[in-house]
Amino acid sequence: MPIIIIFIITLSAILTVLYSTIFKSKVKPGGLLDSAFKVGPVWMTLRILAVVFVWMTYFKLGSKVIYSEDTGGLVFYDLLPTLVAVFLFAALFLPFLMEYGLLEFLGPLFRPIMRPLFTLPGRSTVDNLASFIGDGTVGVLITSRQYERGIYSRRESIVISTTFSVVSITFAIVIAETVGLQHKFFAFYLTVIISCFVAAMIMPRIWPLNKIPDEFTKEVSENTRLEKLPEGKTALGYGFEEATIVGLKAPGFKEFWKSGLKTVIDMWFVILPVVMSIGTLATMIANYTPVFSIIGQPFIPILELLQIPEAAKASETLLIGFADMFLPSILIADAHSEITRFVIGALSISQLIYLSEVGGVILGSKIPVSLGKLFMIFLIRTAITLPIIALMAHLLL
Repeated sequence: MPIIIIFIITLSAILTVLYSTIFKSKVKPGGLLDSAFKVGPVWMTLRILAVVFVWMTYFKLGSKVIYSEDTGGLVFYDLLPTLVAVFLFAALFLPFLMEYGLLEFLGPLFRPIMRPLFTLPGRSTVDNLASFIGDGTVGVLITSRQYERGIYSRRESIVISTTFSVVSITFAIVIAETVGLQHKFFAFYLTVIISCFVAAMIMPRIWPLNKIPDEFTKEVSENTRLEKLPEGKTALGYGFEEATIVGLKAPGFKEFWKSGLKTVIDMWFVILPVVMSIGTLATMIANYTPVFSIIGQPFIPILELLQIPEAAKASETLLIGFADMFLPSILIADAHSEITRFVIGALSISQLIYLSEVGGVILGSKIPVSLGKLFMIFLIRTAITLPIIALMAHLLL
């Protein structure tokens, strides 16, 4: 697997340099080369940086700061192989979710729930379920595709990817075991669900998400976007009708595999380099600089107000999860207080956005959101979920 990853990231950088400079004028607009390898200077730099990092990590060249098991080694050996497999699976099976009527069937059924609660279309239920049952990155990929097709607006795509890209239950079990709370997993995961649910209702209604315009990439009918229910039709009946229409127009076997191949190439060559470069840089900052410890200092009085023991130690882990979800749990695992370990472990999951995986995938996708805005969303999620998790910890432990 490491050799495959090196090949993908190296070839991605070579093609990016060629088609973003020398052969820029020869790239067909709207084609695979245009969408995958014709990029601006920032993305080209990140892909070149990813090549440097993977070769240094594989051959252990240069500074250990780059290739250690806590930085480049973590991303290269632990995260990227998982993403390669997930992206391959997702590329082959996403068409089943998106092209054969499931979205159209569920849209009218769940619109009465999703619109009032989360300001989102009913079809976003599929994205959420894909994250919950499978992996948060799969949900992001579905959302990105829907945004490209003009089904989701810019605001909706950012809200879904930063609010519902929850890790799987399996991943939550690993976090619970890391902080020594596997014997209280039900209380632990219940807390995560409640905090994420509350954040999902609040986040779309406040800055910065509520200021993002509802702009679409393509012209799609108003009925499709708003999932309006025609007069005299039930949600179930209308959903079935729409799903049947889409299913009958669905691509055949040849087009199915052609679409899947294009998708997997897009995912591997576009997203993997971003995760490698940004993930390595983020974990380097987290492990070898005091940046996250310093910016976590203002949280000490808040943690003390919430009656969280070992507040100073906990404050050092509050924001480090932006780099990688595992880091807070690893750093707090030796804390004496069960409440402290509970709060930090649950918070690390509820924060959702971490650059070594989900955050990197969001940035590498077509979803139009910047790194700075992702960090602001991360901070606001932290501010919303922390008091809820602290309250649950005091009630349940």
